Amino acid sequence: MSTVDFIRHVRLSTARLPLTVPISDAKVFTGRQKPMTEVVFLFAEITTELGHSGIGFSYSKRAGGPAQYAHAKEVAEGLIGEDPNDIARIYTKLLWAGASVGRSGVATQALAAVDIALYDLKAKRAGLPLAKLLGSYRDSVRTYNTSGGFLNATLEEVKARATQSTEEGIGGIKIKVGLPDSKEDLRRVAGIRDHIGPDVPLMVDANQQWDRATALRMGRRLEEFDLIWIEEPLDAYDFEGHAHLAQVLDTPIATGEMLASVAEHKGLIAANGCDIIQPDAPRVGGITQFLRLAALADERGLGLAPHFAMEIHLHLAAAYPREPWVEHFDWLDPLFNERLETKDGRMIVPDRPGLGVTLSDQARAWTTESVEFGA
Repeated sequence: MSTVDFIRHVRLSTARLPLTVPISDAKVFTGRQKPMTEVVFLFAEITTELGHSGIGFSYSKRAGGPAQYAHAKEVAEGLIGEDPNDIARIYTKLLWAGASVGRSGVATQALAAVDIALYDLKAKRAGLPLAKLLGSYRDSVRTYNTSGGFLNATLEEVKARATQSTEEGIGGIKIKVGLPDSKEDLRRVAGIRDHIGPDVPLMVDANQQWDRATALRMGRRLEEFDLIWIEEPLDAYDFEGHAHLAQVLDTPIATGEMLASVAEHKGLIAANGCDIIQPDAPRVGGITQFLRLAALADERGLGLAPHFAMEIHLHLAAAYPREPWVEHFDWLDPLFNERLETKDGRMIVPDRPGLGVTLSDQARAWTTESVEFGA
């Protein structure tokens, strides 16, 4: 079979995924954001002359989705006629096509959908799951549930969801903290720890809402709960503050999900700002950039727990040398025809080629705009 191929057709689309219940974390309770009611997705579908295809996506919670779509539309025509195997070169070409608006944030998040689609295509062409194409270290990854632990839920509701999650084979439970009343945070953590018992992994996430003094005080109070990590105790860009917490607390510090480029993560890593790094492939520009970042993190001996988008991050976590975690979110289930399997506290890497997902009819129905390039 010929190894020479060219991109023939590109379809970009944006879809709005409505959430069943408005979601609130600490940013809502501190007045910085409104409850989240939807997630906006950017999908890229790429087809080649030889009939190979791939799909990738990026997303935005709250504002930013239309901007991602608009930027992708401006540069996507540059894909036509390119060899889909040359992923890094294509990324660089598209990056410079829109470089006047920067090389992070919306500009690279728009490219992430394309980059991920090209990796999906390449793995499908090889007949391999993406994890195997990258070189996996494991066929399953430790997993924890976040979507049941938001602050809009009562403690009893969080307990019920934790029970459901563990019964479904999800290994760990993460709950949100960062309320204006720290005593209520401690009540909820104590309640869920008592409910799930001492052996189930438990994490907390403050979503950047503590100042340095509060984070240190709460970090010390939370030591008794034997947490796997404390996530985003400080502003995402306070690398120095996170580094101090990582140094003085026994509980590991996790952060990184809000950083929008490899360059920003390099600053976090250089400052020793975390024990566990939490990059998000769609946010940093796709798999090409994520792999650069993962190499840096591994060199520094960091744990890895990618943020959100388990359909992508399961494969990337499976290819990380150190035993990672992957975040289980069921929000995206309506978008895809396939489901990821969890068993005995781990998420199983699917044996389907590529990412192993296809867009559902519901995803098509939620599409608000689309554009096509090529034949």
